[in-house]
Amino acid sequence: MPALKDALVALISEEGPISVERYMALCLGHPTLGYYTTRDPFGAEGDFTTAPEISQIFGELLGLWVAQVWLDMGSPASCRLIEIGPGRGTLMADALRAVARALPSCLDAVSVHMVETSPVLRRCQQATLGERASRIIWHERVEQVLDGPVIILANELLDALPVRQFVATPDGWRERLVGLSADGALCFGLAPGATAGLGALLPAGTVLEVPQAADALVGTLAAHVASQGGAALLIDYGATEAGTGDTLQAVQRHRFVDPLAEPGQADLTTQVQFARVKAVAVAHKARVHGPIAQGVFLARLGLAERAEALMRHASQPQAAAIAAATERLAGMDGRAPTAMGTLFKAIAITGPRLGLLPGFDSADAAGE
Repeated sequence: MPALKDALVALISEEGPISVERYMALCLGHPTLGYYTTRDPFGAEGDFTTAPEISQIFGELLGLWVAQVWLDMGSPASCRLIEIGPGRGTLMADALRAVARALPSCLDAVSVHMVETSPVLRRCQQATLGERASRIIWHERVEQVLDGPVIILANELLDALPVRQFVATPDGWRERLVGLSADGALCFGLAPGATAGLGALLPAGTVLEVPQAADALVGTLAAHVASQGGAALLIDYGATEAGTGDTLQAVQRHRFVDPLAEPGQADLTTQVQFARVKAVAVAHKARVHGPIAQGVFLARLGLAERAEALMRHASQPQAAAIAAATERLAGMDGRAPTAMGTLFKAIAITGPRLGLLPGFDSADAAGE
């Protein structure tokens, strides 16, 4: 039995069932046994592949986005470029290379910061960034890095933040918990009493997910850019409109597995509620752009043009790989599990004085 499962069984035996939120937090972020604190999960040899690992174009386009936003901010002499949840550091490495090539003055003006709690991934980031790592400042928490005007990037961050789950019953909304079955195995159950304040009761069995951690993070980012200036670009998978349903999933070795089977050994995520992200940001006096489909966002930033430029200097196999990666990033067939163009969305949060952002149009903006 994996060590974290032992620890969870002991915890539940002593304290009783725990919330899904606490279960996710321990599985992903336990300081010594957690999924992200003990491994590099990315790429073909890991459990899943993110957009920066699929193609360098993704990070390059986001780097050009950063450069244009910096110009739109009035080219501040002091500005922080921040990535939250930077994975292997691939996105930032590609972004900084693009900024250095397109607008060196931007690179001279910004200080680069990364928010990373995993010592394993921090070492990966340092190796990926090479010489550029010497100018990067790492932080444990978002609150430590927010200071003055900022440009923030976060790819596949919100989906990994823990959520609470509630199930509609004849007695009201009861919280879904993780407990122990009669034979001592981890299992789902419901709290004995109902939780008030969750709105109208829906048909029995309906699952409502409450992303309190995501709400808090979005609120923090929105409040900062609203008062200090800047922009935060969040790219993740989820639904544009509000909805219900159990979206908790576990991925291991690029396959879906039981979320309770091997805690700490599989990635746990839930779909991002973009309507909620938007509402939280607007409530903090920020302006919101999007959400829009990732395929649309990348196309507007010049995905096809950059791919064509790379293919002009590539061998036939390399050109085929570039074309396949481009289709995977921006494919709009929502029925294809590898086509991320529709499944993933881009949303940006800015201060009220910053105008239209690259990749978005006037119809995408709301709030102030």
